[in-house]
Amino acid sequence: MLISAEKISKNYGMKQLLDGVSVYLNEGDRIGIIGINGTGKSTLLKILAGVSHADSGTIALKPDLQISYLPQDPEMNENRTVIEQVLADMPSEYREVNEYEAKAMLNKLGISDFDAIIGSLSGGQRKRVALASALIHPADVLILDEPTNHLDSEMVSWLENRLNKFSGGIIMITHDRYFLERVVTRITELSRGKLYTYEANFSKYLELKAQKEEMAEASERKRQSILRREYQWIMRGARARGTKSKDRIERYNELKAQSAPEYDDTAKISALSGRLGKKTIELKNIRKSFGPKTVIDDFSYIILRNDRIGIIGHNGAGKSTLLNIIAKKLTPDSGEVETGETVTIGYFTQTSEELDEDHKVFDFIRDISDSVKTSDGTFSASQMLERFLFYPDLQQSLIGRLSGGEKRRLYLLSILMKAPNILLLDEPTNDLDIETLRILEDYIEEFPGAVITVSHDRYFLDKVVHSIFEVGENGVITCYTGNYSDYAEKTKEKRQIKKSADKDTASAPAAREKKSHSLKFSFKEMREYETIDADIEELENRIALCEKEMSEQSSDYVKLQELTDKKTELEKQLEYKTERWVYLNELAEKIEAQKKM
Repeated sequence: MLISAEKISKNYGMKQLLDGVSVYLNEGDRIGIIGINGTGKSTLLKILAGVSHADSGTIALKPDLQISYLPQDPEMNENRTVIEQVLADMPSEYREVNEYEAKAMLNKLGISDFDAIIGSLSGGQRKRVALASALIHPADVLILDEPTNHLDSEMVSWLENRLNKFSGGIIMITHDRYFLERVVTRITELSRGKLYTYEANFSKYLELKAQKEEMAEASERKRQSILRREYQWIMRGARARGTKSKDRIERYNELKAQSAPEYDDTAKISALSGRLGKKTIELKNIRKSFGPKTVIDDFSYIILRNDRIGIIGHNGAGKSTLLNIIAKKLTPDSGEVETGETVTIGYFTQTSEELDEDHKVFDFIRDISDSVKTSDGTFSASQMLERFLFYPDLQQSLIGRLSGGEKRRLYLLSILMKAPNILLLDEPTNDLDIETLRILEDYIEEFPGAVITVSHDRYFLDKVVHSIFEVGENGVITCYTGNYSDYAEKTKEKRQIKKSADKDTASAPAAREKKSHSLKFSFKEMREYETIDADIEELENRIALCEKEMSEQSSDYVKLQELTDKKTELEKQLEYKTERWVYLNELAEKIEAQKKM
């Protein structure tokens, strides 16, 4: 066992976030923590990582346990460079060994300027730098708070593979349902201060939870049936004159005192939208560049009133730029955007930029509208807040005191309160809990206007979109019919066809060249051929020395990890040299045979 946390309790103001919860993590465990925003998931991770303290309870760690922690909002030294931040708190000799791997990891995460100053980075870039820092540090346990936020689909796939190969223990919060499906071995749900554990990935969790709720509802129906029968018996005048009557009345009182099953409240979103006329939004030959980089090149499209479009592409490709142009928050370099008179855009941005943290929750929503008409009737600002799980006590709180997920939920409500008829959503799944995402997906299905969303959440895209716009290199936007899975299948087929064509093209001139030129060593190959036997022997000796040192350093984890990495690198070099030895010796034999002809 790596971590044993027992009977952990934590109170935040008037709210009991954690009520005697216990968490156990063994080597190889990968736990995904889920639950409604504001229930205390991040607080639990902070306590397990040792950066916050519980009000009560005990935490026991395996001796010399190394924990690497990725917070939801990482704090960084604004004056460090990217590579300095990633390798911070490491001994200098360890930095030298791992700098190459750190840079390779940053490249995978879309960060190529290693000397950029942290203070100049966007929020998404900072989160990716923090993720690289958490992954590069030697650790027995990874504690990750929303690791998939601000990652594109390729980055998420890379992270999935890396975590699946990690041999230690992992505890993480994520709302990426495909990620939960493919990475975790156990799902732990935090609800009303209690933890409920399911030995399952996401799809199995849904099945087990449904079974649990059905059993609880069946038990409650049975209890209510017995209560009705026993109540009628009591009301007929039965009195406790005998022992059996007394026992029966006591059993009735005990059964009556039992509480019904409790379920988390869920946000309720009714379709709100204004009338949308025939003319929506038309993009005509849009071009946009930033300096020498073209992010949108000659793009035209007429948005249909029932469109469901998902925009994908690498970070920095121009996805948010396209939304900003549609919303007329950004002017294209050329081309024009024509918007119909009845169009009302609801724009849910990545940054929740309209939230004033010194405002009260209720005042913020009331300033947008006192009331709103929905498909379920007319609701006041206070009633709409309650439908979004902001009850009277929370409505009087300052926005700055809300959790990150609660702020996103409040921001979403503020957009919908304007009754838009075209929705633009920029990374809507970041920081929203799974239950709110499910409600949002249902809302989009019923929404009578167009929905255009930028998202890297593959599950969300599969649920809500009918078309995919891929923003590619040089600003070229390619349109695909279908959801994300359809897009992935089509692009996979295209890559395979291209790979096959490239292979055929490359092999033809190679064959011609082979026929027309006599075989001979280049100067570099001759030098390599003369020294390669000695090189291989030296590598074999260095690997043997490494193995000897590893057996002597079995208790020093840091040194052992360093030696393991060194041995892996040497083995890669040996494998390469062995392949070169085979090639060079075969070439030498062919040259010798050619001379005899």
